[in-house]
Amino acid sequence: MGDAQPRPAEVTALLRAWARGDETALEHLMPLVYDELRRLARRHLRRERTGQTLQATALVNEAYLRLVDVAGIEWQDRTHFFSVSSRIMRRVLIDAARSRAAQKRAGGVERVPDSELDRVQTRGWDRAVELCALDDALEALARLDSRRAHVIELRFFGGLSVEQTADVLNVSAQTVMRDWKLARAWLMRELRG
Repeated sequence: MGDAQPRPAEVTALLRAWARGDETALEHLMPLVYDELRRLARRHLRRERTGQTLQATALVNEAYLRLVDVAGIEWQDRTHFFSVSSRIMRRVLIDAARSRAAQKRAGGVERVPDSELDRVQTRGWDRAVELCALDDALEALARLDSRRAHVIELRFFGGLSVEQTADVLNVSAQTVMRDWKLARAWLMRELRG
């Protein structure tokens, strides 16, 4: 996976060929986008670090497997591709967090009182619960205002700039900033109960 940045037009052409069913396009696409997908995965994992056993490479691989199964997407450009990839990575992490939280509730984690391991496991479980709560709040926001929820996904989880988010959503940068501020305030209020 090289250091040279692929031309956006090249990535877009391969995405569109893949959407039309050209399997070789996907084989050519992945080496061009792999490094950026790993950066995106590391960004997701930094937010999730405590208690997370998934590595960036594993997250990219899991996202790739889910991407291959996605049908009917009309890829607009590379930003759209990374937006969808980010959303899929978020789903992978949320699924893992829900699984960890369910195991903890079911007694799947053995507790050793007053040990460092216990504190790490508890922090990991707490983080999993927080991530699940954030996902639930984001889903509730999406039911009320899907664009604002999408702004949060693109900016917070996807790491897109205001301008990139505006391009993906086909709105102005000012609209993105207004949605960003309102959505963050709504989520904070929701998470505080």
